Amino acid sequence: MMIEEVTGSEVPMGLLLQADPSKEKVEGYLSRSRCFVAILKGQVVGACIVQPVSADVQELMNISVAPEYQRSGIGRKLLQHVIVSTRRAKVKRLEVGTGTFGYQLAFYQREGFRVDAIEKDFFLSNYDGPIYEDGIQLKDMLRLALDLEVELG
Repeated sequence: MMIEEVTGSEVPMGLLLQADPSKEKVEGYLSRSRCFVAILKGQVVGACIVQPVSADVQELMNISVAPEYQRSGIGRKLLQHVIVSTRRAKVKRLEVGTGTFGYQLAFYQREGFRVDAIEKDFFLSNYDGPIYEDGIQLKDMLRLALDLEVELG
């Protein structure tokens, strides 16, 4: 598997919509972001989008792996690549917003992210319809952060 940085137009929209169901929101951040793709056998099987917030902070906006390749380590490798790339760019903090439960939360925590804040009713206020994970409606967003000035152990 290879990971490459590409332009936003080279990332399959269908892949990104798996992680964020709002095409309007994805299109809104895609052009202002760094985009990374995981390529396996010549096919894009994963993507990760990171947007600058300030000189010292970037936000992970989207990370997605094609369903047939999920739980095979591709998402983890993508995230680790972005962490290293962001750290090399002298960014001090990487942030991400996610639901308050489910495998995504553990996914980020395994890589050293820590809960930083809760945005009450985020998914209710920012999406046209309800979003469900494992049969439970997402309502609040957890904001997680990784301090890039501290070496991961």
